[in-house]
Amino acid sequence: MSYRVERYLSLPEMNTENYLQNKTETEKKDLFHEILHNGVHGFCFSLYEDGQKPGDIISEEQVRRRMQILKPHTSWVRSFSCTEGNEHIPIIAKEFGMKTLVGAWLGNDPEVNEREIEGLIKLAIEGYVDIAAVGNEVMYRKDLTEEELISFIKKVREEIPAEIPVGYVDAYYEFSARPNITEVCDVILTNCYPFWEGYTFKDSIGVLKQMYQSAKYAGNGKRTIITETGWPSKGESLKGSVPSEKNALEYFLNTQLWCMDEDIESFYFSSFDESWKVGPEGEVGAHWGIWDKDEKLKF
Repeated sequence: MSYRVERYLSLPEMNTENYLQNKTETEKKDLFHEILHNGVHGFCFSLYEDGQKPGDIISEEQVRRRMQILKPHTSWVRSFSCTEGNEHIPIIAKEFGMKTLVGAWLGNDPEVNEREIEGLIKLAIEGYVDIAAVGNEVMYRKDLTEEELISFIKKVREEIPAEIPVGYVDAYYEFSARPNITEVCDVILTNCYPFWEGYTFKDSIGVLKQMYQSAKYAGNGKRTIITETGWPSKGESLKGSVPSEKNALEYFLNTQLWCMDEDIESFYFSSFDESWKVGPEGEVGAHWGIWDKDEKLKF
């Protein structure tokens, strides 16, 4: 930890909810660069450039270029799939000496699901996986039944090395609502988004803490990791949630200071803006990155 960040965390006035209120824009940006230079725990890896979308085959060269940008700023990366070029992400991350949370993307297509699961098992056996994530928000989308998802989790658990934790990624509330899924997970992998629940920016960090604690409590002592959290810099508002560069910068600072202070593992969503997300999420979907779509740092 750098001297500047350590000093901030040790100040008696340190309170994540309101700590930045009296800081100038210059001070906030200086702190942002200090944190990024020091290195955050993890980033969600944004794979797609302009004109690309899920379903396109992405080259190893493209993954390597983006990984080179991230490497100085994080020790972990999270991937979401094990096919269509996503399989390059953990391999190249290991090449750069980074750790990996590797996901198999599960949906309502049995053939795709089988390829994803086999891809995750293969990467894990070959030594490219530090944490295995079997599915992402499958229950939220209602793509599978609980029994089907549990079967996939158990299959991966049985076939990969025992020292690799296996979990499932979903919104924080799913782990208390679905105890049978929580039971078969070695690790609780929780997505926490105050923005998508319409909270004001002022309330966001307090809500994030509550979301994390809910998932942790449901896990009953299991290791709990925030697999996604973030705030968009542009786009449509959602109830009280307002996208802006100011809010995106301050949310990043608030989450990083809190996670460092409490020793919480978290993956920030996201590394780069991805234009294809305008389709499923509206304009706001394309503006969650710390770097923009041209790979330039926003702040």
